[in-house]
Amino acid sequence: MNELWFGYCAAGLVGIGLYGLIVNPQPLRKILSFNIIGTGVFLVCAVIARRGAALGMGGDPVPQALLITAIVVAFSASALAVALLLRLFEVSGSTSLDEEAPTRADSDGHGA
Repeated sequence: MNELWFGYCAAGLVGIGLYGLIVNPQPLRKILSFNIIGTGVFLVCAVIARRGAALGMGGDPVPQALLITAIVVAFSASALAVALLLRLFEVSGSTSLDEEAPTRADSDGHGA
């Protein structure tokens, strides 16, 4: 029965993340929404990793190892995305990817 609730929570997290990914135009909020989607997927994988625990056996170690690896990769990808966003802000003075956003060189008056 607990697995069913974990599945509902995972579906809710993926739904909230997709909503935030579609609705929010800010890149930082898109990164956070993508992390929420990943958390929902990790929860599903954790439930799959416990599939043998109900029979008195230990959990399956392969999905557990993959889950730990996926969490580390997701963390590093999020750190890279935030670093790129900070670099974009340093270069352009804005986190928007719009073509109309003025760059720092344009606002200084020096041009390219």
